Amino acid sequence: MCFSTEASFAGGVIIAAIGVATLRKVHKPSQIVFASIPLFFGIQQIVEGFVWLALQNPDYGWVLKPATYSFLIMAEVFWPFMTPLAVLLMEKKEKRKKILRVLLGIGVLVSIYFIVCLLSFNVTPEIRGYHIEYVEGYPKSLRIIVFSIYLITSIAPLFVSTIKRTYLLGILMALSCLVSIIFFTLYVTSVWCFFGALISIVILWILRDARRKYILEK
Repeated sequence: MCFSTEASFAGGVIIAAIGVATLRKVHKPSQIVFASIPLFFGIQQIVEGFVWLALQNPDYGWVLKPATYSFLIMAEVFWPFMTPLAVLLMEKKEKRKKILRVLLGIGVLVSIYFIVCLLSFNVTPEIRGYHIEYVEGYPKSLRIIVFSIYLITSIAPLFVSTIKRTYLLGILMALSCLVSIIFFTLYVTSVWCFFGALISIVILWILRDARRKYILEK
């Protein structure tokens, strides 16, 4: 989370609790990945809390590198394929599945790109004001292209899906991303993840209603 150590840990615990509640709404194996997203967000925020802690307290300096790379692996490597995979597993219409498979394939390629970058370039987190900026040495010529594809694979599946209300989640994700880019340009990696974590409650809402419908149908 982009504001402080305390906010990251507190927010992470709250979001993780929402994640546990969301997982309890699962009534089909195909929903597990989608339902795990809030818990994943919560863990991600807790991990960034350790980044804050290490940056502000020299005694915890040994935590900085593993926490930094753990956060970036979750933010950059997992998300490009996690969203299309989660939606694909739940989708029932074959035409939509074909589109989602393409998005998943592209997402996997983006994930591989970030894996290569994390292995090849240094990343230095820095506190600037009330935010963490991850200063990366990734190729600048590819930055805008890769980030655009990252957004497509992370958001577009939510509009492709025929699952009720996933489009609403997509709208909120897109708006939060836009706000992050406009007002927090240097801190998009951290700030957008914060907004995304807040949106996790929508996933609980989607699965709660799906469970109710399932119970009524039975």
